Amino acid sequence: MMTDIVYKIVPETLWRQAKETGVFEGAEIDLKDGYIHLSTGTQAKETARLHFAGVTGLILVALNVHALGDALKFEPSRGGDLFPHLYAPLSLKAVLWEMPLLVGVDGEHAFPEKIP
Repeated sequence: MMTDIVYKIVPETLWRQAKETGVFEGAEIDLKDGYIHLSTGTQAKETARLHFAGVTGLILVALNVHALGDALKFEPSRGGDLFPHLYAPLSLKAVLWEMPLLVGVDGEHAFPEKIP
């Protein structure tokens, strides 16, 4: 295990649906790829920049790695980095915290200081 916390960037509408059911099944790309794409703290900012540039209405969700269990795999992705992939629906019991991921005046998403 590389870290105790991983992150998911989720459109607010999908996150509201997950909160109603207690489970996040995944965004369109997750469903297509067969796993839920997650990021470590150092990867989350780059993920936002590459895949969510200028997108508003996003939620940043922090997840307890230990609560995700064996369904969480760290696998090579862009540039050889190991990215966390969840091969199961995401139970909201694994959520440590959530917050809106706002776009700053510079056009970049404003991440909390507690993320590396």
